[in-house]
Amino acid sequence: MSTDQIILFSLLGALFGMLVWGRIRYDLVAFGGLMLAVMLGVVPANGAFMGFSHPATVIIALVLVVSTGLSNSGAIELVSRYLVRAGRSLFMHIGVMSAVAAMLSAVMNNVAALAMMIPIDVRAADKAKRSPSLTLMPLSFASILGGLITLIGTPPNIIIASFREQALGEPFGMFDFSPVGLAVAVAGVLFVALIGWRLIPASEASSASKELLQIREYVAEVRVAEKSRVIGKAVQEQNALTEDSDVEIIGLSRRGKRFPGDAAQERIAERDILVIRATPDSIDAFVGENGLEYVGSEKHESLIGEDLSLAEVVVPRNAYAVGRNALDLRLLQRYGVNLLGVSRQGMPFEESVRQLVIRAGDVLLLLGPTERLHAVSAWLGGMPLQEKDLLVAQRHKAELTVGIFCLAIASVVLGIVDLAVALGIVSLFMIAFNIVPVRDLYESIEWPVIVLLGSLIPIGAAFESSGGSDLVAQAIVGFSEDYSPVLILGVLMVVTMTLSDLLDNTATAVMAAPVAVEIANELGLSPDPFLMAVAVSASCAFLTPIGHKNNTLIMGPGGYRFGDYWRMGLPLEVIVILVSVPMIVWVWPLSG
Repeated sequence: MSTDQIILFSLLGALFGMLVWGRIRYDLVAFGGLMLAVMLGVVPANGAFMGFSHPATVIIALVLVVSTGLSNSGAIELVSRYLVRAGRSLFMHIGVMSAVAAMLSAVMNNVAALAMMIPIDVRAADKAKRSPSLTLMPLSFASILGGLITLIGTPPNIIIASFREQALGEPFGMFDFSPVGLAVAVAGVLFVALIGWRLIPASEASSASKELLQIREYVAEVRVAEKSRVIGKAVQEQNALTEDSDVEIIGLSRRGKRFPGDAAQERIAERDILVIRATPDSIDAFVGENGLEYVGSEKHESLIGEDLSLAEVVVPRNAYAVGRNALDLRLLQRYGVNLLGVSRQGMPFEESVRQLVIRAGDVLLLLGPTERLHAVSAWLGGMPLQEKDLLVAQRHKAELTVGIFCLAIASVVLGIVDLAVALGIVSLFMIAFNIVPVRDLYESIEWPVIVLLGSLIPIGAAFESSGGSDLVAQAIVGFSEDYSPVLILGVLMVVTMTLSDLLDNTATAVMAAPVAVEIANELGLSPDPFLMAVAVSASCAFLTPIGHKNNTLIMGPGGYRFGDYWRMGLPLEVIVILVSVPMIVWVWPLSG
């Protein structure tokens, strides 16, 4: 073993140990390792930062921007809301939610897909009076499985495709992962829906999840627009239809006259103002789903949907807003900001929201252009409750967003443009049409992942060029030399999965890809099935909360402990190997 190999093996061992230890942020660990590798001379100084311009790094950053745009347009939210219904059995709920999460993860980053589905699942658990721990883990695992289906679903696929281009001259295409990924995803989703959730230890949701369940509700007013879906329906009938959407119509106003009580039998007409009680995100979803409009949008263009946000502002003593109502404050006329709703410690009130005299302790729900909300909050003397406002979905741009995204994917499949270029064009389109506001552009990119990947790629390249990957490949082949290549493929998957359960899946893919090619070379076989095996196994980290960001996301809301994941994760990983190995060999023959 050469000096460079000894240094690299020692450095990688130290990096893996630090990453598993988890006390220092993984991006700092990776960047520190890169700097140390440069100082030790195993990574050349002129190639230290080549990982940040690597196609895999650029593509992952662009995928996150595009995922944000799909979310902001409301396209994904509307799909999920149509498919989630109250009254389903736990088995049916898990099955539907898991299938939706898997499908979303196939067309967008699987972390973003899960982040969108968690609030929906938590609210469903609250309505069913059960712990979200029963459903969040299946949801997380399904979103990971769905990412296997396409090139852009999960970072390891992008890394493996880029590595294949370097090693063999041509990358994997957008849907080259689909035959194997789809088979694994279907088998995995069936397992988590039928059996897997029963293996989760019964536990109560943590305090974090209880906070999620106790979301503040507001009394708000929305107007019935032309061709709205609620026209002609009785208030009582509409409440029954929206029972699972966390929205209740508690009153109705027509031409300035407010009907007594909740006007249960009154039929809704165009231009009526509905008084509703709901959470902030439910209000926006209810407006979009039923063709309603915010009061004031008919007179103020700033409320039509261009980069709007919702902000929650608490009113302290002696604030300027105390003793005044929305009409006195002239928020719409002065700032183009609407007082959408008021939360008063659960107390009802008879006045309309616009005429309600604001008291100290009230929480105001403001709707308006994002850049003005904080200025208006300060002028009112209020204190924002959230660090980040809730961006209102721009549903009128949903069809346009989905159309340009599909056009970009089609151009990649047909070989017209490169994937990175196509995603770059889509990102520019979303920025130009304000679907992804410029101020949120860099926030939508998960920079620690970019730093991790950009730091590890040069180390991985040095590991390969020094012959380190050859030594690992020879060890795996030597260990199983008396067995068939199919079994060696399975051993590679087990080793890669084990590493992925302990490390970040992007780090695992970077390190395992050159080993896969070297194993194929040692055996005189095609590298493709071995690269595909790494792509699948690097993503499928189900034993720990640290192997995949999705597992980390659900740990708090689900009230899970570190040792809870393996109960469902271990049999799922076995299923993944049993399904993927024969599928890989069938779709990607070992002989090439």
